[in-house]
Amino acid sequence: MAAPSQPTRIGLAGLAVMGQNLALNIAEKGFPISVYNRTTSKVDETVERAKKEGDLPLFGFHDPESFVHSIQKPRVIIMLVKAGAPVDQTIKTLSVYLEKGDCIIDGGNEWYENTERREKAMAELGLLYLGMGVSGGEEGARHGPSLMPGGSFEAYKNIEDILLKVAAQVRDSGPCVTYIGKGGSGNFVKMIHNGIEYGDMQLIAEAYDVLKSVGKLSNEELQSVFSEWNKGELLSFLIEITADIFGIKDDKGEGYLVDKVLDKTGMKGTGKWTVQQAADLSVAAPTIESSLDARFLSGLKAERVEAAKVFKSGGFGDILTDQAVDKKKLVDDVRKALYASKICSYAQGMNLIRAKSIEKGWDLKLGELARIWKGGCIIRAIFLDRIKKAYDRNPDLANLLVDPEFAKEIIERQSAWRRVVCLSINSGISTPGMSASLAYFDSYRRERLPANLVQAQRDYFGAHTYERIDVEGSFHTEWFKLAKQSKN
Repeated sequence: MAAPSQPTRIGLAGLAVMGQNLALNIAEKGFPISVYNRTTSKVDETVERAKKEGDLPLFGFHDPESFVHSIQKPRVIIMLVKAGAPVDQTIKTLSVYLEKGDCIIDGGNEWYENTERREKAMAELGLLYLGMGVSGGEEGARHGPSLMPGGSFEAYKNIEDILLKVAAQVRDSGPCVTYIGKGGSGNFVKMIHNGIEYGDMQLIAEAYDVLKSVGKLSNEELQSVFSEWNKGELLSFLIEITADIFGIKDDKGEGYLVDKVLDKTGMKGTGKWTVQQAADLSVAAPTIESSLDARFLSGLKAERVEAAKVFKSGGFGDILTDQAVDKKKLVDDVRKALYASKICSYAQGMNLIRAKSIEKGWDLKLGELARIWKGGCIIRAIFLDRIKKAYDRNPDLANLLVDPEFAKEIIERQSAWRRVVCLSINSGISTPGMSASLAYFDSYRRERLPANLVQAQRDYFGAHTYERIDVEGSFHTEWFKLAKQSKN
């Protein structure tokens, strides 16, 4: 295997699809790169691809020692291996050969506290550490991902020139990378990005369900609707690929492939982490939570098949509505409902990031996060530009819903949103994401909620005390005694 004539600029360990693609992207941008993988066939495969894809300056190594020694000092090595124990194992393998001032970057979907633990351990060895969220899937990794590096600022400065070139480039706002902040902030931000992605995908699936099940739109019509939506306010990667999916014919039989896909969603865990964090931080994230619940329920396929039989005999068909539907009106209503629901999902994600940033003292810039998500990543959308502008107008914005522009858009769309949720409920179609978004909006905009009753109940059975609207201080009432007296 050809060795580089002089030290390479950077190294990458872990050559599954994401690792290979990111390595080729770095090499293509003119940075000579050394690559290593425990399974040596992956190294050879990557070297082969580099030759085929333009004779790129990529050099493969079969052992960790020669891999590390081939990189210029201070060395920078990106790891793209499975989160958890494999990361610790890779660090152990590489750090034996590293010297003070060298840097390791974890590009996987790691739990942010693991990154903070590793950063401390590395610092004791005189090594620098970054946890970097990488979004955009394999295509993004190869041609320009959204990058979210957090941890050592010094380490970020060592590699900034590479990241600025390798990241997705958006014409009016620059490369989709920025130094996120200290500690595990890069991983945390990527995790919440994935939570928002869960919400987005669920809302799109619900829009599809209403149009198909109630509006009886064919796959051809759905493809046309989503393609049209992708030219306006909903323009985004997820809407674009959804339109593509509706157009793909089945290669193993008649009809369309989407109809043959089993209705059972997998998951890797970042959505669950997001929901757990929401609970830990006491931040309401019902749209994201409902998308996770929808995945759990989708997993109960056998139980759902049985339940369908039970309720069919009780007069429940799949759809309970027989009324004629105005397709054009329905499509327009669903588009508005999807957009309004999406605002709520992003608002929840941004609130989670802000709450964590305050708790950890990370000082994260929400507008800047919206900017780096505009390209390369799975949730990239024209909509993110509006979010960036909202935080530019007011960096201390309490919630996206109260930004004057977003508030106006929700007010214009709320009747359509309510119509779609009511239609779904009356038709027996679940739209948990849209319904949760609407409930979130309706709770947030109300000056007075029925929480006074819940607090009274808590004081009645547990003497938890309550505050009053007219007098300062905490109060406790002997509700039980007063109730008893009034009954006598």
